[in-house]
Amino acid sequence: MPDAPTRRIDAYARALLEIARAEEYLAETEDELFRFARAVEGNNELRMALSDRSLPAERRMGIVEELLGAKALVTSRALASFVVGIGRGGDLPAIVDRFVALAAESREHEVAEVRSAVPLSDDQIQSLTAALARATGKTIEVKVVIDESVLGGLVARVGDTVIDGTVRHRLDQLRAQL
Repeated sequence: MPDAPTRRIDAYARALLEIARAEEYLAETEDELFRFARAVEGNNELRMALSDRSLPAERRMGIVEELLGAKALVTSRALASFVVGIGRGGDLPAIVDRFVALAAESREHEVAEVRSAVPLSDDQIQSLTAALARATGKTIEVKVVIDESVLGGLVARVGDTVIDGTVRHRLDQLRAQL
């Protein structure tokens, strides 16, 4: 049986899924929340501010509104603000990751998180999706994260499987061989 934090994260993720479905913006909400969660993960100051319970809930929710503003759907802003407002800002990335996984499962797909130093074109994403589907034997949905620490190439994570095609990884392999 899963522990209490895992059950809590799952319950929030399921609630987000049902709301996004009811609003008929599941795909857009999924994408926007995924990108926002990656931004929160990648910024310690932001992560700490959103999870700081000594800050009033209105202030934490205001930070979400400032960051997402007119760039995101009302549904995405409301869901992110809700999670942060109830004091679960520290769990936001885990809740969103579970939400994305549940949405993919509902479509009988699996999510591949791909890290790249540069944005990928639609053609590159389609090729990558096909290659990952062949490699894993699963129907794949690719979510791209721009990560400047990736010097070149890509890192893909599908469930527990990591495929590292970065220049750094190849250099490390060469060093080990020498």
